[in-house]
Amino acid sequence: MTRGRFRLALTGGTGVAAMLVAGCTVGGEGSLTSGESGEPVTITPAGGTAQVKPDGTIEVKASDGRLQNVTVQGKGATVTGKFGDERRTWRSDRTMTPGTSYTVTAQVRDDGETRTSTSSFTTRKAAETLKIADVTPNRKGEKVGVGMPIIVTFDRPVADKAAVERTLTVTPGKAVEGAWRWIGSDKVVYRTKTYWQPHQTVRFHAKLAGVNAGGGVYGAEDAQANIAIGAAQITTGNIGKHRMTVTRDGEKLRTLPFSAGNGQTREYTTSSGVHLLMEKSNPVTMTSPGRKPGDPGYYKQVVDHGVRFSASGQYTHSAPWSVGSQGSANVSHGCINLSPSDARWYYDIMQRGDVLKLTGTDRQLEWDNGWGQWQMSFDKWRQGSALG
Repeated sequence: MTRGRFRLALTGGTGVAAMLVAGCTVGGEGSLTSGESGEPVTITPAGGTAQVKPDGTIEVKASDGRLQNVTVQGKGATVTGKFGDERRTWRSDRTMTPGTSYTVTAQVRDDGETRTSTSSFTTRKAAETLKIADVTPNRKGEKVGVGMPIIVTFDRPVADKAAVERTLTVTPGKAVEGAWRWIGSDKVVYRTKTYWQPHQTVRFHAKLAGVNAGGGVYGAEDAQANIAIGAAQITTGNIGKHRMTVTRDGEKLRTLPFSAGNGQTREYTTSSGVHLLMEKSNPVTMTSPGRKPGDPGYYKQVVDHGVRFSASGQYTHSAPWSVGSQGSANVSHGCINLSPSDARWYYDIMQRGDVLKLTGTDRQLEWDNGWGQWQMSFDKWRQGSALG
């Protein structure tokens, strides 16, 4: 019969520390049940503790022997940790889900015996929580273009942006430098320094559960998304020359004659710069912004095979009425007018996040006009990170 003492110490929560006297061996050879260790082992928080802070730390210490394995089980976030002091200690390295029961199981090896100890506790419920409301892109089965940013929107304003940003990781299959930039109080966007390499999977993970987001708000749960990067489809066009060339993975697919904005006003001038294809619709109803029926310049036009490339309403679309101008003159209200066949072809191959680089006008796309992030230098972009 093996006898000894097993101690549970309490920190980071409320409750009473317990001391249990070890009993007889009931497991297999070299294995003792919880509380039957022959040497002191301390697990913090102690068994039975309630109201543990979600952002508290779990600690396991063995005064004799070496920790072989430590696991934390619960229905909330998966809690991991690291060994230290030649495997005599273990500390968790992430936060826990609020209002959740966890059980810590520690195995210690000493003098040929493995002893198992456990501690079960409950984390404090959060009065207010923070969740991720949306991750873009995250459509099942979708492949996106090499310029695609990752846009994370929260369900409420974030007070401690640095704490929340630390929980966000982006892991591409093919390495590339990138950075987050906050766009307002509830949205953060990840952009790479150079385009993604095509044909890979990018993994997004937010270890948000239990993070103190400021103002008494805690992260409610983790979130993740797998993003499939498709072919490198890049379109380069010169507005003055009325043509754009589409390539896929470096090979030319087609050159499309077009008619762009007539340039009579800024509104009717197609923007130059690096655009990303944002969405497509068939048909699309085009209306003049800020005007109502009867106003000078008012228009309402239904078009086919529209591909949006700015938030301000610029599309590529079918324009059979201007086929005679496509390739020779700019006559549109700011969109890229294509022949019906070319518009449909472009519509069919487009991926969200494909690059459309236009030159030839004095109107530059604003970096925050839709997905215009590539209009900002990467050095300036990463200055918008809360982590400096």
